[in-house]
Amino acid sequence: MTDTEALRATPLRALHQELGGRLVGFAGWELPVQYEGVIAEHTWCRTSAALFDVSHMGVVELRPGTGAGGTDGVAAVAQALETLTPAAVTSLEPGRQRYALLTTDEGGIIDDLMLTNRGDHLVAVVNASRRAVDLAHLRQRLTPAGVVVVERTDLALLALQGPRAVDALARLVPAAAGLVFMDHVVVGGATLPDGIATGPLGVARSGYTGEDGFELTVAAERAEALARALLAQPEVRPAGLGARDTLRLEAGLPLYGHDLDLATSPVEADLAWSIPKRRREDGRFPGAARVRAELAAGPARRRVGLAVEGRRPVRDGAALRTADGAPAGTVTSGGYGPTVEAPVAMGYVPTPLAADGQSLIADVRGTDVPVRVAPLPFTPHRYVRGAK
Repeated sequence: MTDTEALRATPLRALHQELGGRLVGFAGWELPVQYEGVIAEHTWCRTSAALFDVSHMGVVELRPGTGAGGTDGVAAVAQALETLTPAAVTSLEPGRQRYALLTTDEGGIIDDLMLTNRGDHLVAVVNASRRAVDLAHLRQRLTPAGVVVVERTDLALLALQGPRAVDALARLVPAAAGLVFMDHVVVGGATLPDGIATGPLGVARSGYTGEDGFELTVAAERAEALARALLAQPEVRPAGLGARDTLRLEAGLPLYGHDLDLATSPVEADLAWSIPKRRREDGRFPGAARVRAELAAGPARRRVGLAVEGRRPVRDGAALRTADGAPAGTVTSGGYGPTVEAPVAMGYVPTPLAADGQSLIADVRGTDVPVRVAPLPFTPHRYVRGAK
């Protein structure tokens, strides 16, 4: 996260400043990296509820073209989208979300995203650093199939995460209490304590922290009022990018540009679970030849967790080697894990070295730091799952 020129501001910029957030440049946006401190915000999210501004993420609607409407139109959109991703889109039911990957013809990852079926259209939430690339890709590939691709720049995204998030949100949006992990609902709105109405509000029970929580889609001009109402709840405090990164790292969740990129396949990234049996068998998605070959024979390398001995964090880019000096991959994400009270990392190692407990050495600026391959996640996920 480094400062850059011509940064874009989210609808909550003034609120971040008022709350004392330290703003930095991230993926072309000005966002708070922290308020009271990364460890404090991380811990509050794990024990109560933290509010994150994620309006830098891209919201893209995928709608049936002229003459195609209703569920039949959505089915056509889903079928077209399956030509770009190995995920199962046609089986995504209204009111549900699904994690998906856009893949290249060579089997690399263009981006990872969340898909939602809103009944008469699909919505994709994409990474800020990839939104321009994703939009161009979707328009190039889907427009000829009759899909209308619309970027919703008039919306803001808030993430309320933590075990008490449901208590806070349900006071404003009672329907939130009845959702389970990956459920999504659009409510008419929430009437806030000052009488302001939010207007239509998208509520998804999902997130990027490993905790229970919600992601909220609201009109940009109503985002600050909603954020203030949430922050007025006793369970809720603001949190920044720093805590979001440590939370997702402990949860073993990959970050595009670090753990995922155009050269990395879904199988290497340990994301084969996102490719169901039907899609593996039909092979009608970009990069299917590589993906199916790696599923059958195993990839040459794998993304793994790395437990660090001692207190010195191992950051992304650190080279890994075996005790006898043989190259053993690279760290792609790393830092201090406040919940586990120790440094943790993720990286790619050759498959023969990917077994849990494998000892390796990380080169941290010329200092040898012992690490061992460890199972992910470092902190158990606490999603509220149902029978769906």
